[in-house]
Amino acid sequence: MNPAFSVIFLTTLIGVGQGFFIALYAAEMGAMLDTLPHQEPRFYVLGSLIAVGFLAAGLLASFFHLGRPERAWRAAAMWRTSWLSREVIVLPMFMGLVLLYAGLHYGERPETLVAGAIALAACIALFVCTAMIYACIKFLQEWATPLTTFNFMLLGAASGYTFAAAYALVESPALAPTYAKWAIALTLAGLCMRVATLIRNARIRPRSSLQTAIGVKHPKIEQKAQGFMGGSFNTREFFHGKAAAVVRSVKWGFLLLGFAAPVALLGAGVYWNSPVLTASAFPVQYAGLIAERWFFFAQARHPQNLYYQVIS
Repeated sequence: MNPAFSVIFLTTLIGVGQGFFIALYAAEMGAMLDTLPHQEPRFYVLGSLIAVGFLAAGLLASFFHLGRPERAWRAAAMWRTSWLSREVIVLPMFMGLVLLYAGLHYGERPETLVAGAIALAACIALFVCTAMIYACIKFLQEWATPLTTFNFMLLGAASGYTFAAAYALVESPALAPTYAKWAIALTLAGLCMRVATLIRNARIRPRSSLQTAIGVKHPKIEQKAQGFMGGSFNTREFFHGKAAAVVRSVKWGFLLLGFAAPVALLGAGVYWNSPVLTASAFPVQYAGLIAERWFFFAQARHPQNLYYQVIS
């Protein structure tokens, strides 16, 4: 597939916002159980507004993927059957609930735990809706697996906690090491899940072949040309056009930047009590997640490329 950067930024930015909100709500739950230090309302209000900012930035990025942005509201019409429509509904709902959570903390109301629990349910629903847009496409075998949903959840939570560690350095330094340790754990869990996906996808046996693509059963077929010289929608939208070496480089790049480097930076930051190392983990990890999401789209081999695979 041809990765669209608008969708890449959508999925990664809202993932950070979701993970960051989970970190905020976990801090409040920990404070209620006296396992984490209590925070001032400002900690939750400012954090929630930042989380909404990430979500809004992702939503804005999605508009660049639309041919007719003024008709974006129609995307919600097929909510009974479309995961995309469900995402379009759940995303603004989640944003509204996070704003409500911030407002309740600002007013120091006792209902924050209940509002946070409802927002957490919407957060999980949003993870599922976003991931299932891709996991439900059966003919794209690289996506059609429960691992897709787990990857979206773990990578979003990991990036959110990594950002939370940087945020806590400013607003609650005592909480930063806890967030950093959770970010390390979630990043390592995400690495295990992502490696499992890479191994699975490397072993996929395609259901389609050149024979099925053109409807000819001869055992030996060699394609010489597409039949036309110029490009088309099919050749632009369903194939990234990059060499195999580039795709391999992106894979090793996201494994390094998205997983290994942030774990090392967070671990060193906790060990040496270094705010600089802890804070630098998020931009490094986010760059890795951009590469990871590009690879996620590029790795999907659309069956139509069996027909449109040669340009002469």
